[in-house]
Amino acid sequence: MSPNNWRLVLIVSAVVATPACGGNGAVPSNTGATNASLPFSVQGNAVSPRDNTSILKKLKKDVVIGSTVDPTNGDMGPRALSVVGVTFGGLKKGQLLVCNFADSSGTAGKGTTIEVLDSAPGSTPKRLVQNSKIEGCDGDAITSGNEVYGAGLTGGVVEAFNPNGKPKKTYGSPIKEPFADADAFCGQPYAPEDLYVGDAKTGGIVKFAVGLYGNPNEVQVIGGFAVNSGSGWGVLGPSGIQYNGHRKGSLCNDTLYIVDGVDNTVVAVSNVSSLLQTNEIVVQPGGKTFKCKHKKTTCATLVYSGSPLNAPVASALLPNGNLVVANTHGGNKLVELTPSGTVLATKSVDKSTIAHVFGLLATGTSDSNTVLFYTDTKDNSVHELEQ
Repeated sequence: MSPNNWRLVLIVSAVVATPACGGNGAVPSNTGATNASLPFSVQGNAVSPRDNTSILKKLKKDVVIGSTVDPTNGDMGPRALSVVGVTFGGLKKGQLLVCNFADSSGTAGKGTTIEVLDSAPGSTPKRLVQNSKIEGCDGDAITSGNEVYGAGLTGGVVEAFNPNGKPKKTYGSPIKEPFADADAFCGQPYAPEDLYVGDAKTGGIVKFAVGLYGNPNEVQVIGGFAVNSGSGWGVLGPSGIQYNGHRKGSLCNDTLYIVDGVDNTVVAVSNVSSLLQTNEIVVQPGGKTFKCKHKKTTCATLVYSGSPLNAPVASALLPNGNLVVANTHGGNKLVELTPSGTVLATKSVDKSTIAHVFGLLATGTSDSNTVLFYTDTKDNSVHELEQ
């Protein structure tokens, strides 16, 4: 089944702005009781109709899309899925991008390639990028104009490429060990388009503009996420970054979701496009409370903490606004959450105790046609869960 949506970051049902950040920004988790009396769920400052339908329960069929092993140098170890939104340059709408984290020998942190796969079963990988700057590739965000941003954990930078894979610009300090990246565009002309990068060394979230508007310089706007100082496949830090936003007047009404694999939490940042300064938001020890410089404008809330989350790395934003989080180091189990913190379902996609699921991506336009792609380093392939 091929994805039939434009881009997941544009699929949003937010309708009004409501302040959701008070005190230190902490929101109770685990019970799902936050805003339980309302007919909608609050996602930071964005409000969406509540949808407690479990999509994960509907996804019964597991289909192999294709291998991610680079056809030239044999790079393997897939992570960080993204979908092409428009046909432009060398990329076609609906194609999948995936990073290879390991080299042909399987050595973690040595992969330097980004592959393109069609989203139908039986697809074969086609190299888009091979570049030493993105060594240890673990992020492959794509913009509305088909620019690709590869994050290299070992290389220590984020590199921008055009739709044909040609390098354009390198983004470095304050980035140290980029662990995940995500494009953020609220979908209207003259709106800002930003990139958010999680850092496994500093525990920060770095932001810079990739469109015509906003600050093109790298700024760590969020700090304090826990890191484990691990190596290779064992690294944990702020990851699973997902963006949900739409244009409201001259501003973006948006929320950024971040997975904390050390503290086993999911955090939401309201009005994230308003973040401009260094460490405007600082996560406090334990990952459940936050200090925010401009609480009336933007702050963080705790969506969920604790079991069944277990050392998660990846996440996907579903078209209905819910999230699926992958317990990468905790048995490769998927966990579906509402934005208000209700656990809807869990599903094991890989019975191995070895971490294998490092990338997730959801596409679709409704509950009935949503599909979920995931990467599996055990067979070096992309899988699709479909209804």
